[in-house]
Amino acid sequence: LQRMLSIAVEVDRSPTCSSRKIADDIFPFILNIPLRSQREALLNTMESQLLRCRLLELLFQHSCDVPTTSSMSLDKILYFLSHSSVLPQFQDETATWQRWDEMLQYLSLLLMSYQSVKLAFPLAEHLRSSLSDRMDLIVQKAKPRLQDSDDISQLDIHLKMNDLINRTLEALGQPLPPQIQEKLFMLQ
Repeated sequence: LQRMLSIAVEVDRSPTCSSRKIADDIFPFILNIPLRSQREALLNTMESQLLRCRLLELLFQHSCDVPTTSSMSLDKILYFLSHSSVLPQFQDETATWQRWDEMLQYLSLLLMSYQSVKLAFPLAEHLRSSLSDRMDLIVQKAKPRLQDSDDISQLDIHLKMNDLINRTLEALGQPLPPQIQEKLFMLQ
């Protein structure tokens, strides 16, 4: 399945467009996956970073009281830090801290996927371009264009993380479990 999804993203002239279409079709099914382990297995084994990024973006958009219409960027990830909550569909008999733990896991995964798509490795820098165009861009050593919303400050990160920590403490009503503290530290 993961290989077929990856190929489906790549066959289009615009991988960004095809990943959006596929993610829009898959997203309702992700909301109906009953177990965290199954959701994580699907997202962690996804071969297409572009598709994973889009699915996680949809997941966080769905969890925000006020969804944002901005394009995917580091600034949007900071927005999700401040405005997303635990998804009601995923609330079952698990403890509240485990639901927050899952949300933090997905935030980290979104950040890693976005970095892979937009910011990181030389081959991955052009994942938004078609396969045929990608080789030309790599040969030309063209750098991907960064958006203004990818330019965030340490202060922005610090303020949004403090806000997230305060919301988590308020939701849990107790000191943060070590697993949550570790995920918050790694995310920051």
